[in-house]
Amino acid sequence: MSAPLTRRAVLAGASAAGLALAAPGLALAQEQAYAAFRIVRARPDEPDRPEISVPEGYGIVPGDRYSVASRAEYYTFVQGPRSAAGIEVDVRWPGVTVEAVIHQENRLEIRRDPAERDRFRFTLPMTQPTIDANQPTIQVWSYPDISPGMYWRIEHNDPDRVAGPWTTVAWPAGQVRSVIHQLVATHAILRDAGLVTTAAGKGHRFVLMGFETNNTLHPDNPPHWHISYNSGPDFGSPTHNPHFWFDAEGRNYYNGMDVTGLGRLRHYVGEPAGIYDFIGDANGGRGNLVVTITIREDGGLDIEPPDGPGYAIAAGRDGTLLEEVTVLRGGDPWLRVRTTDRVRLGVLTIGVDGLHDPAEARAEVQRYDRLTGVLR
Repeated sequence: MSAPLTRRAVLAGASAAGLALAAPGLALAQEQAYAAFRIVRARPDEPDRPEISVPEGYGIVPGDRYSVASRAEYYTFVQGPRSAAGIEVDVRWPGVTVEAVIHQENRLEIRRDPAERDRFRFTLPMTQPTIDANQPTIQVWSYPDISPGMYWRIEHNDPDRVAGPWTTVAWPAGQVRSVIHQLVATHAILRDAGLVTTAAGKGHRFVLMGFETNNTLHPDNPPHWHISYNSGPDFGSPTHNPHFWFDAEGRNYYNGMDVTGLGRLRHYVGEPAGIYDFIGDANGGRGNLVVTITIREDGGLDIEPPDGPGYAIAAGRDGTLLEEVTVLRGGDPWLRVRTTDRVRLGVLTIGVDGLHDPAEARAEVQRYDRLTGVLR
């Protein structure tokens, strides 16, 4: 027989989200923690919510943004006293076969109930100090390059995982395809230009990121991507954070650049956006010029270091940035970049043609856990 649910808070999806948030006798002095978990269905289907129970003194964080159903999964957040050993979570999901339970970047052990096929349990660590610290649980992110001067993240988006504003708009298929071409091209430019090495020498870093379609904590809409610069080691440092909005053919058309101390600066096609290092009093206190980025007429980007040749991400042979992008160096064709992300297999392929030197061509396959993004 299944264990009784006495002395537990029983929650049916988010409908009982407010239960057990302030259980009688809970010591207010105990350190509070938050943990998210994501229940992945074996087969996508109409969004649905399981029945979830947690121990007395713990509860589901209230609000629809913290309990989210999609065709592929269901995720929710728990709050209560910190417990590194974890708490027992009991789930009953009639008629749904569950493939995995994800917490942070880990697959938790599922203990299935032999007496009730629709029921299982798992142990959930309660260790994160904030709700936001649990974002890795609900994301599928890979990190191709985290090294001095560079922080590069790729978001793997799946239409069956949409959440928040993405449930009410058309799937951004073109942007999902184009963004990885442009990220790969930008990474190659920043490396070749020596900008990453220079940033690392200052203790700074570039941050390359795309957008995500399943995160109600960060509703990344409309689709955009980033070539950011942290004037320090992390996101808490003074920062220039461009947001490149782009259309269904991958063409960039607007840069809303958030600058520490200045707010959002708006740049459109043909309007240069300078990124500075916040060292010294030059340029209104923004310091020395790091790189200038300008949106091109073809929807690509001119990326110009203060010294040396200029670079560009330009449209591909079909005039869009959808199937591929062309990378220019000193005004001449240098590379052609195309990528394919098979999110349901966990396989990202990258093809680079050397347009100036065939020896610079490369083909790369990145395999990742399709439920967490962790590179294999």
